Amino acid sequence: MPYKPAITYADALRYSAPADFSTMVKPVGSTCNLACRYCYYLDKAELYNRRQAKMSPEVLERYVERYIASCSSPVVTFVWHGGEPLLAGLDYFRLAMKLQRQYAGGKKIENALQTNGQLVTPEWCKFFREHSFLVGVSIDGPQDIHDAYRCAHSGRPSFGKVMQAVELMARLRVEYNTLSVVSNLSEGRGAKVYRFLKSIGSRFMQFLPALEHTVSGGDGSREAIVAPGVAGSHLAPWSVSAKGFGEFMRDIFDEWVLADVGRYYVQLFDVALAQWVGAPPGLCSFGETCGAALVVEHNGDVYSCDHFVYPEHRLGNLLHDDFAAMLGSKQQFKFGVDKRNGLPRECLRCRYYFACRGECPKHRFALSADGEKNKNALCEGYKLFFSHVEPYMMHMAELLSREQAPALVMPWAQARRAAAARRASGGAGELPPAEKR
Repeated sequence: MPYKPAITYADALRYSAPADFSTMVKPVGSTCNLACRYCYYLDKAELYNRRQAKMSPEVLERYVERYIASCSSPVVTFVWHGGEPLLAGLDYFRLAMKLQRQYAGGKKIENALQTNGQLVTPEWCKFFREHSFLVGVSIDGPQDIHDAYRCAHSGRPSFGKVMQAVELMARLRVEYNTLSVVSNLSEGRGAKVYRFLKSIGSRFMQFLPALEHTVSGGDGSREAIVAPGVAGSHLAPWSVSAKGFGEFMRDIFDEWVLADVGRYYVQLFDVALAQWVGAPPGLCSFGETCGAALVVEHNGDVYSCDHFVYPEHRLGNLLHDDFAAMLGSKQQFKFGVDKRNGLPRECLRCRYYFACRGECPKHRFALSADGEKNKNALCEGYKLFFSHVEPYMMHMAELLSREQAPALVMPWAQARRAAAARRASGGAGELPPAEKR
């Protein structure tokens, strides 16, 4: 049976320990110069009657001061997101850097920012490099995949400008990585997308499955993205299928494990290896519980998670409420442990539960074989992926246990691939043994 409503010793420790959390701040809310069809954040403007002004200097100062003071970690990372955060302007970010220096209190401050690349200029690049920003660039792959869903409000495609931004950052030595949404158009093209991202200089890649529900506005306008189960909602046509997502990640892994381990980094592969060696996964979606990644809106409102910016998940406002109090509230604690406690029994019995942990609760709208709710709709894809990578993860885990580099998996993987090819063609070839987990 599931744990509900019990909590574990680890849960109790987290509830009573000093605050160790992260925040994602939305300096202009969901305001954006693009109107990506799959963007789950554009419709959050409805929470504020479509009036989302830039975060005021007063709210910004309160946020910087209280976030640094509330973090127990000696390193505090600010994650600037949106919408499009560059719409706040350079002067806004210069003020943010001044406030960080003012309130650092001996702690190390780091900054990461996610952008669609449309506003990146040499001046922005100079700022990013001066302040050691890690810049995430949203690009979904080659132009036909990217431009299908990532366009301006006018319908203008965005690929050309994002490529200019990538080239500019590479030339001016700004540290950047890529975030790619995996949609129905990505299916069957994992290797092609991976090669493309490598060709533009991305050495760290994140892939996010597009899986949302929408309701029609009735006037032919952009369909609004809503939580699963809302009356009249349906699975968006651009959503990736579970099998398609699993095959997409499998095909990228097959290229990576043969030649790119230690040279290129894919977030899901890092997460999988961490799970196989029993280390923290580093990504809340794959943790047993969650709740330590808060979202701060332009007006100071604080929500449980970036994927749950709904009225029922509002924790308070930083102008009136303390971060530690919001993080340690019964509401947020329940939100965190419900990630585990809400899973159906089928998930808890699954061979790959240790690797998946039910993934993100936002995707839990399928039924288990027993008819229980909250099964992850991407389950088939994750099972496909984890079963495929298992022997390689076991080998890398064994290498790490001997204090050897995971990159040494590559010759083993090459030998394994060659043996499989010989067997497929009718020749002799024994597969290299896989280490036990």
